[in-house]
Amino acid sequence: MDIRDKNLGYFNRAAAIAYPDKTAIIDLSRMPDHLITHGELNHRMETVATILTTLGMKPGDRLLLAMGNRSEFIEVFFGAMRAGIIPIPLNIKLGADTIEFIIKDAGCSGAIVEPDCHPQIVDIVEQQALNTLIAVHPTPPGWCDYDKAIANADEKAFTPIAVETDQIAFLPYTSGSTGRSKGVLLTHEGMLWGIRTAQQYWPCKPTDRTLVAGPLFHKNAMRVSIKPKLYAGASAVILPRFEPRMMLQALADYSCTDTGGVPAMYRMMLAEEELLGTLKFPKLECLEMGSAVVGAELLNAVEKAFGADVEEAYGLTEGGGPLRSPLDGREVPRGSCGVPAPEVDVKMVDENGQENDRHGEFWVKSPAVLSGYNNRPDLNEERLTDGWLHTGDIFRKDDDGFYFFMGRIDDQFSCGGENIYPKEVELLLVQHPDIIDAVVMPIEHDVKGLAPAALVTIRPDSTSDEDSIKAFTLEHGAAYAHPRRVIIVDALPVGGTGKVDRPAARKIIEDTIAAEMS
Repeated sequence: MDIRDKNLGYFNRAAAIAYPDKTAIIDLSRMPDHLITHGELNHRMETVATILTTLGMKPGDRLLLAMGNRSEFIEVFFGAMRAGIIPIPLNIKLGADTIEFIIKDAGCSGAIVEPDCHPQIVDIVEQQALNTLIAVHPTPPGWCDYDKAIANADEKAFTPIAVETDQIAFLPYTSGSTGRSKGVLLTHEGMLWGIRTAQQYWPCKPTDRTLVAGPLFHKNAMRVSIKPKLYAGASAVILPRFEPRMMLQALADYSCTDTGGVPAMYRMMLAEEELLGTLKFPKLECLEMGSAVVGAELLNAVEKAFGADVEEAYGLTEGGGPLRSPLDGREVPRGSCGVPAPEVDVKMVDENGQENDRHGEFWVKSPAVLSGYNNRPDLNEERLTDGWLHTGDIFRKDDDGFYFFMGRIDDQFSCGGENIYPKEVELLLVQHPDIIDAVVMPIEHDVKGLAPAALVTIRPDSTSDEDSIKAFTLEHGAAYAHPRRVIIVDALPVGGTGKVDRPAARKIIEDTIAAEMS
């Protein structure tokens, strides 16, 4: 076996050989559109490896990657791995203190950044006195210019290296729903297994074209879109950011076959009724939706508007995508994320630590599961048991073996003795015809102890108010679960990955109530 076959950085090498002149990336972050072929992309990845080793970085070194959605992100991410260097893809929406913590916790010795991606990123990195500093235009004084380095590098100066079976490929940081950022150690072997099994059971075609609107620094964009498409010789359109009209236009203009996003993105696109009515999506086959509350009404509306199937997805940084549509062709029921994927073990464990076939915390075991948390033996002990990852997510399973996500363990609360999962109330709220998105959090209640409260966004032309929305939930849902407060806002707080920032939502609710009482 070629040593490169064990290195995640070379996952696209076979496609580059088979389709050297075929378009791999269409980068919309600049004007005009920047197109890169599979052969050129492969060459630039190899050149990144050359640059980093020439500048003195060694296998095992950690490299901060701070960049927005652009083709260079992909070049650096995989090019570094080719040299055995471990990229740290940074959530560029994080604050300075958290970024500084990540650089130190990861033990970064170098950084490749896009200075404009974060107002403080250059200062933060320079304060850490890293040995290798490379910038994508504009280039700060004393930094290596990325484009010049690419142009002047001698690709032949780099010799592929062997990686060990359990060697770390990359190190993303995730904050989850609470707490400080946690480094997730992911191996070359596990990530390559994920790519190859996905292609084996749910193959991409070289003619496919995905659209990426979510952040490339989030593992979901890589796992769902970039890696499977480039592995198969297909192509990816990269948006610099999500904007509903931009995304709709790109789906039509570039004849995309698939895309993914959180429910709020789809609700915002559906609100662009006039533009939607003028566009055609003849090649669109699948729309993935996940990471937040999804209602049947939204799924039906999206399928009708786009003429494509919607897949409800479940995945996590620490464990890949363990649930998929069944291979026997059975239709996945609304609200379900599917059945266990081939070669993946799953189980549910109840509050007593006993395995429960119907309901409980979801545990996963597969090669895609992290090897551990960086510098966190406490988390390793808490969340990893004999290769099983304790996800912290609550699921239930129906009689046909389909799994339904119920919420996070940390989010569940008791209201007058009734257990409430915020997702259930959120699903009820988004069935309201005027509500675009919703998040539910517990607030203190004199009688119940805790009770649901909601932040919602509504359509611009809506006349709905708090009382009418509460009346809707009482009419259509369980009385104990109806939100005692409904606060209408222009937008829900979101983190860098596009998910609702639940702690921030809770603070808005609490601050609003406190202000009314003062």
